[in-house]
Amino acid sequence: MDKIKLAVYWASSCGGCDIAIVELGEHLLELAQVADLVFWPAAMDFKYRDVEAMPDGNIDVTLFNGAIRTEHDAHIAALLRRKSRCLVAFGSCAMEGCIPALANIQGKERALHRAALETPTTDNPTDVMPASITVIPEGELQLPALCNLLRPLEQVVPVDYTIPGCPPHHDQVWQVLQQVIHGELPARGALLGVDPLTVCDQCPRTREGKVRVDRFLRPHEFIADPDRCLLEQGLVCAGPATHAGCGALCVNANMPCRGCYGPPDGVADQGAAMLDAIVAAMDGQSDAEIRRVLGTIVDPVGTFYRFSLGSSFLQQLVASAMGAAPCAAPSGEETHG
Repeated sequence: MDKIKLAVYWASSCGGCDIAIVELGEHLLELAQVADLVFWPAAMDFKYRDVEAMPDGNIDVTLFNGAIRTEHDAHIAALLRRKSRCLVAFGSCAMEGCIPALANIQGKERALHRAALETPTTDNPTDVMPASITVIPEGELQLPALCNLLRPLEQVVPVDYTIPGCPPHHDQVWQVLQQVIHGELPARGALLGVDPLTVCDQCPRTREGKVRVDRFLRPHEFIADPDRCLLEQGLVCAGPATHAGCGALCVNANMPCRGCYGPPDGVADQGAAMLDAIVAAMDGQSDAEIRRVLGTIVDPVGTFYRFSLGSSFLQQLVASAMGAAPCAAPSGEETHG
């Protein structure tokens, strides 16, 4: 049997999705027997020109992790879409924007200013800002321009499948790769490596069904009871509004679910679903009391939309208010969506 041609790409993200592949461990040897890595620049010295020279559709499967933050990201997304028979949004950044998409609230200029001048670990005494072109004696140094809006992959090019997670668990990754190897993938458009439940459904903790807290706390402010529902103890746990598939790793480690596997089936906006779950559990309390308790949640947008802002209704409002193209189409290519 001919080996499948596999590609992996890292756009704007932290690199954790590439580590999830490395964590396949001994399964990497099994993968090497049935697949040829034709492009994985995070791991080996591949060149973009190698991909450009390939016939369209030459790559069987591309695992594309990271969101579209720069014009270069958009260009490579379009390139890999052409060259791949199957393009997979791999991980939360590619699926829904993840934490980097929170920068969309205040815009790219604020994000750039924060990164270049204000972070505690930044050493920039002369307040130099990154430039697209910097002239030096040897020539020009170039950086790709930031797009006006960070977007998930499917807002730029058509996507065949999605694998959620920040990062996807390595057992889940191997399960999906086996489906690829044996030609057992479901119909296009499916979410891979997940269960048709929520994290809350798989959580072993005891629930009373009511939230009776005076205020919501953050995980570092107290040690939670390992047997009781975290939400009912005053920790914002996204389990009721998050797709199962991770094995409830965080709640089993006495930490609240943060929502990295995205919304359950049929839910269009994960943040709204999470807020709805909390309010529903506070049934019987007055509107004023509910509003007061909800007001104790620190950073509501970052809490409810930590991973999903880029695919949320809020993103649509931000894009509408912006009134400009999210990103200039590079090299004459058209962006999607």
